[in-house]
Amino acid sequence: MKLFLSIIALVLLTFTSCKKDNSFTKDHLDFSKDTVLFDTVFTTVGSTTKRLKIYNNNNQPIIIDAVELMGGASSPFRINLDGISADFHSEVEIPANDSLFAFVEVTLVVNNATNPLIISDSIRFETNGLSQYVNLDVWGQDAYFHNSEVVSGNWANDKPHVLYNTVAVGFPGIDSNLNLTIPAGTEVFCHKNSQLIVYKSSIDIQGSYGNEVVFQGDRLESFYDDVSGQWWGIRLIEANTSNIDYAIIKNGSVGLQVDSTASAVTLNLTNTIIDNNDFFGFNANAGPIINASNCFFGDAGISSAYLFAGGDYTITHCDFINYWSGSRAGPALAVANHFEVENITYCRPMTATFENNIVDGTIDKEFVMDTLDCSVNMTFGVNYFKRDEIYDYTNYSNVIWSGDAGYVDVTMKDFHLLETSILRNIGLSTFIVTDLEGNARVSPDLGCYEFN
Repeated sequence: MKLFLSIIALVLLTFTSCKKDNSFTKDHLDFSKDTVLFDTVFTTVGSTTKRLKIYNNNNQPIIIDAVELMGGASSPFRINLDGISADFHSEVEIPANDSLFAFVEVTLVVNNATNPLIISDSIRFETNGLSQYVNLDVWGQDAYFHNSEVVSGNWANDKPHVLYNTVAVGFPGIDSNLNLTIPAGTEVFCHKNSQLIVYKSSIDIQGSYGNEVVFQGDRLESFYDDVSGQWWGIRLIEANTSNIDYAIIKNGSVGLQVDSTASAVTLNLTNTIIDNNDFFGFNANAGPIINASNCFFGDAGISSAYLFAGGDYTITHCDFINYWSGSRAGPALAVANHFEVENITYCRPMTATFENNIVDGTIDKEFVMDTLDCSVNMTFGVNYFKRDEIYDYTNYSNVIWSGDAGYVDVTMKDFHLLETSILRNIGLSTFIVTDLEGNARVSPDLGCYEFN
């Protein structure tokens, strides 16, 4: 009997052992991609997180004996597997016909190089004696970094500039009279919540067509191309006379804000695109002197441009076109000369000349003028202001209030005019002899783009 029980026990043990050995597949893994590729990442700035899916396409569970980041602790890459961040993982089980996520990030060190670089590593998966590899590649770019500092002088454009926190031209509370010159082709990337402030100083942005000075967020993955609110914006406070020519300011909260605070701020804003900002594209406050021509003020969560609490404006051949994808709280262009503080209304003088402009968008009243009678002098040449209730005053007699403007492709945000557009060849001749793209104006079209 004892012999019989021993034989049975041995058989059961053997059976159990065989069952355990056969319960895991001897096959290999499959992956969602063979290379995890990161777009350009700035040194010291962490990347977005990329996802790699690891498949067990077998009818039995599988044990991954080792998952190893080949560069080890010195690698700029980091991997997280099953919620654990480490350079090496072992005995990782994936159930039958199931999968597991691995997450990969990268942070590059400063290399003091002006040209982009490629850095590579790989992840090794060892299963059943078989090693499989997933490649890791990143395009890296060094940059000039400005973190909570005062800047001035002439910026180089041989590599990008990255802003952290508040970067200022001038010292708050001091008449610094500094100047920052930014040459054509400079790329300025702004970290989350960062801003460039010009305080009692000046800025001179010297872009050119095809070599614009570009301000945008510092996340370069394609997902962020059209994400607003990635940084705060540019702000001029009691600034000295400044010039911005051929700039692109995008994906911020308030793209460009000018605060006069009773100082005679003069800004010459030409050939500039301000687009896709959370609140305002352009916000002018408290009486600045603004000369704007050949500018495109695009999508914004409130208004493309808000001219507030007085000022002196000459605006010629500009587009204020707001096709913001969500609901918004204001018109494409809002103008007001008064404000209220503790239930007391204050009114400031306002002078403005509008010639050959387009104000358009997705709502019925894309142009709103809200002024009180305290020295208001408004002059309107030929303009297209989309508005279902027209302003029936003599000085608006040349304004077109309705009709299909005739853009190339609204869905693609291409607001060049079609040949058949009602806004063609009807503008007044002005000192603006070329458009935003350098095309000659003969019988001027309205807006910043001349039909060509």
